[in-house]
Amino acid sequence: MQVENAQHKDLAAGRWAEMPLALQMLNIGSEISRANRWKSKGNQNQVERAVFRALELIDLTIDAQRGKHSLKEFARMRETVCDYYLGENIYNSTGEIIQRDFDMFMPGTKKNI
Repeated sequence: MQVENAQHKDLAAGRWAEMPLALQMLNIGSEISRANRWKSKGNQNQVERAVFRALELIDLTIDAQRGKHSLKEFARMRETVCDYYLGENIYNSTGEIIQRDFDMFMPGTKKNI
């Protein structure tokens, strides 16, 4: 990812790769939460802005996790986010289901890694 085009320039410059995976997922989840709030208010412009920030963080996560974890799950996550918020929702997702996938990384949750 080119740092000059990044919305999260300091993260794209290498700081993101230094974060634990759980923290990366929580940060992506924050953007998904923003997208869900804007979607409930009917503001598609703000939904797209939050989703594009989330996609950038997902891409940074894919780069950071290359060789450490299977990338199929991250690619599927990206595909699902695009489909629900920007596409035709062929997977019949909901904002709540997508958010739940990120919330499991919150401290104190049993499925936390």
